[in-house]
Amino acid sequence: MSFAKLPAPPYYVVCFSSTRTDGDHGYGAMADEMVRLAALQPGYLGVESARGADGFGITNSYWESEEAILAWKRQIDHLAAQRLGRQNWYKQFETRVARVERAYSFSKD
Repeated sequence: MSFAKLPAPPYYVVCFSSTRTDGDHGYGAMADEMVRLAALQPGYLGVESARGADGFGITNSYWESEEAILAWKRQIDHLAAQRLGRQNWYKQFETRVARVERAYSFSKD
């Protein structure tokens, strides 16, 4: 995964931090599908995700508005993935929503 190409702030970020259960159990395919579906939602700006060998991961999804975030939260396939996540894939997770007011970057390239 690479850095999301985002507009100048303000915009919103949903920070999803999680600890996975052991084994895949269909998680990888569902995660890929959720990224694909999120990209089709009005107000979606991008996503960045990383997961360590210990099972801890962070996914940041970026959105134009809180309304766009709420619409994604209620999307039917996303609701099904949330249920499966609680049942099969996550030991623990935290979701945080914030408005990005400033953003900075650096690149040697």
